[in-house]
Amino acid sequence: MKRTMRWLLVWGIVGGGVSAEEVRFNRDIRPIFLKHCTSCHGGVKEAGGISFVYRERLLVEGESGHIAVVPGKPEQSELLKRVRSKDPEYVMPQPEHGDALDKADVALLERWIKEGAKWEEHWAFVAPEKVPVTGLKNEAWVAQELDRYVLKGIENAGLKPSNEAGPGEWLRRVSFDLTGLPPRVEDLEKLEAEWAASGEAAREKVVDGLLASPAYGERWATVWLDLARYADTYGFEKDPHREIWPWRDWVVRALNADMPYNEFTVRQLAGDLLPNGTADDVLATAFHRNTQTNTEGGTDDEEFRVAAVIDRISTVWTTWQATTFGCVQCHSHPYDPIEHGEFYKFMAFFNGTEDSDMSDDYPKLRIPDGEDKGEWLRLNRETKLLRDELNSEAKKLIKVPWKALEEMEFRPDHGTLRVAEDGLIVSEGNLLLGTTHRISGKTAGLDAFRLMIFPNNADPKSWPEHGVLVTQFKVERILPDGTRSEVKMKEVISDHLAGPFDAMSAFTGDEFKRFLELNNAVRAPAVGARGGIGEFPRLSGPRWFVMVAAERVELAAGERIEVSLAHDGILNDSNGMFLRKFRLEVSKNDIWQGLRANTTRAEKWAKIFSNRDRMAAIQGIDVPIMMDRPANGSRQTRVFSRGNRLMKGEVVNADVPKILRGEFVNAKSPSRLDMARWMVSGKNPLTARVMVNRLWGEIFGIGIVETREDFGTSGTPPSDLALLDFLALRFQNEQGWSMKKALREMVLSSTYRQSSKANAKLKETDPRNRLLARGPRNRLGAEMIRDQALSVSGLLSPKMSGVPVFPPQPAGVWSGVYSAEKWIESTGEDRFRRGLYTYVKRTSGFPGFLTFDATSRDVCSARRIISNTPLQALVAMNDPAHIEAAKAMAGRMKAKSADLREQLAFGVLLATQVRADEETLGELMRLHDDLKTDYASKPDEAAKLGEDAPLVLTANTILNMDAALVK
Repeated sequence: MKRTMRWLLVWGIVGGGVSAEEVRFNRDIRPIFLKHCTSCHGGVKEAGGISFVYRERLLVEGESGHIAVVPGKPEQSELLKRVRSKDPEYVMPQPEHGDALDKADVALLERWIKEGAKWEEHWAFVAPEKVPVTGLKNEAWVAQELDRYVLKGIENAGLKPSNEAGPGEWLRRVSFDLTGLPPRVEDLEKLEAEWAASGEAAREKVVDGLLASPAYGERWATVWLDLARYADTYGFEKDPHREIWPWRDWVVRALNADMPYNEFTVRQLAGDLLPNGTADDVLATAFHRNTQTNTEGGTDDEEFRVAAVIDRISTVWTTWQATTFGCVQCHSHPYDPIEHGEFYKFMAFFNGTEDSDMSDDYPKLRIPDGEDKGEWLRLNRETKLLRDELNSEAKKLIKVPWKALEEMEFRPDHGTLRVAEDGLIVSEGNLLLGTTHRISGKTAGLDAFRLMIFPNNADPKSWPEHGVLVTQFKVERILPDGTRSEVKMKEVISDHLAGPFDAMSAFTGDEFKRFLELNNAVRAPAVGARGGIGEFPRLSGPRWFVMVAAERVELAAGERIEVSLAHDGILNDSNGMFLRKFRLEVSKNDIWQGLRANTTRAEKWAKIFSNRDRMAAIQGIDVPIMMDRPANGSRQTRVFSRGNRLMKGEVVNADVPKILRGEFVNAKSPSRLDMARWMVSGKNPLTARVMVNRLWGEIFGIGIVETREDFGTSGTPPSDLALLDFLALRFQNEQGWSMKKALREMVLSSTYRQSSKANAKLKETDPRNRLLARGPRNRLGAEMIRDQALSVSGLLSPKMSGVPVFPPQPAGVWSGVYSAEKWIESTGEDRFRRGLYTYVKRTSGFPGFLTFDATSRDVCSARRIISNTPLQALVAMNDPAHIEAAKAMAGRMKAKSADLREQLAFGVLLATQVRADEETLGELMRLHDDLKTDYASKPDEAAKLGEDAPLVLTANTILNMDAALVK
């Protein structure tokens, strides 16, 4: 078809005729470039200085000294000379890289250049436009405006829409699409009674009821959890447990409340930055704490922190922009106009968060068990504000003169210490955990010490994260006779407050240990911390602490001061670097007396400790969340050459790609919140399109753009761009980003209500139903198959929310996982909860779901590719959950009637919403009789299935009928 169109377009050149239609770059020329040119002249490689991704790079001289495209002058364009050449050294593509262009393609290129070489941006990067539809032959068929677009395509293909589906087929389809569950028999009977008299009103009533059902949020949450790569474990090696299920429940609540998609987006990307944000707003940011965390010993935390940030970037672009942005990590995009450096500009939005691949998953939000969900967050914010105030006040005092100790002497446990030319104290040699650096010297007197620590930036692995972990700062006064006495510290001031080592802003002497314990009651406990200055954060430096003595120290002649700096702790499974470069200085100034005597500071400290006590007393679940570092603890973002984090290039600031920038804020340092609002500003050409395409794909089985994850030039083009744009504009401008409103129109459309039966002509003309001249018919999703079995059997628990459950799975599935954790089967109603609540372990997914194409949740997944394998029948016929469901279903069938035929008819109605014909009933009767005969000679086998083994297996067979596995 495309080849025919090309010949028609070039007829005016090769055949002497005149074509009225202008050559279109996106339709006619870009496909030629993508197929033949961009592999060598694209974003990854620009051989000869030529790129076919950017127009401006075609209009200038390449390395050959010639211009590839001279608009309006095909005879001067090097491109045409090359593609026409017979010289193997000169022709393009080179013979080893591909076949020569055919005459039609060459003629199109010539005509395009002659017409001015007009360039078009790829459709996805251009704002959507509403295109009116006129000239329909069957206006009466239109129920929703979207039907006009579908009908136009059907009529243009010389086809007609299919007949309407009957009440059973339509009800089953819409029930699964909106709630993921089958309709009840009584719902079907009620609809059948109303169908003839008030079909439209009856359908609307059903749809509104389904949208209002709590099951709606559960069904659509599954789609979002695939995108969010939600799992109940960390991933990697041991794949330990992670408490993040409260975020899953937040998603269900948000969907059921029909939270507008723009708000749904902003809260998950930047809810922690919202002014006056609620606990739920902060909880929403756990979307991006679903990244994997590597707790394996010996791994580099910074390596996997960066990996998590990169995963967040790719996830954002797949979820909201359907763009393969991950390609740009290593090089400019090979096909789309997105440059390498733009990846790292976008990375800067996420590079400044507190989390850093620690097993404690810091930072966290406590979700209280009680009713007051916001108390813990309020106390935490108040405490942070108080600490910031204390630190800010104290920092004003540190601009006093400082000087080094005189006549310094060193006593390190390991290695050596020396004073370098720049005055820094340098530690050299092999150091062990537990190493203590002891530095002594003379001074006339002191009120405070300042410890400045400098990371080794010469080593790329030490930059930007690696610093040191100092767990004790001890000061002693040494008399001439060797007698020692400890110098008590009053308060410690740091240059910043940042996790994950939680550098304390300040603390009072004897209260330090209590402070550390209370602080870690909210986080994870520190191991080996003995008191002192606490854990120094792993940040690029220099960084400093000021230790204020409890009282002024005056030293007499012959007296010395000794400072001990110990490295004897491991915090949250992460070793700090050893102290290698530092400066130790003292200050004697009356200004420190004012700080010591400040009663207001003491009151603030008392309030901090009181808040910590109250926070520790609040019982609940600690959920990992997103939180930005303070400004003076922010990370520097640099371009990684070829994506290698150890090969750092230029420093970049946060920004979005130029091709989509539009009206993005021009602030010097835009925030994650700015980025999130840009994503749903209405000016972004992709966000609404991507979401309505996702909804459409879930409803109709295939998106208008089939590659839901890729709207770029390498993805599949939309089957109907006008329809996609209409839906997108309506979604964001008229429906207020309401997912329920968008879905309501789709399922009440004439397009949706068609019968899925296809005649011979439809099968031949449109085998994949891209024109939608018939209704959708698709296999149930993994969770739906199990949920249906539990539902029709009467076993399904309606219980919502809460900790994940462990339904039966084959013994030994977890035995191959490097972990001591066991799959302990749930009991009671938890055994029969919806699949949404089943425990998700990344390294060993639930077999009953993986077999039916559920994702592993390792990475963001925009769609499930449906397969059809014998293993699926093996699971559905033998899985304990399906056997239990078949037993319960057989019980319902027996309770309905004593007559076997009526039992079987009821079973088919339960499982398929179709009234079985005589042929189907006859086959089921024969199956039942054969099973009865077989089990008569196998009483032990029959006993395993209960009182009526033949009926149980017949019920199981009904659940495996084709009609029971599709919607």
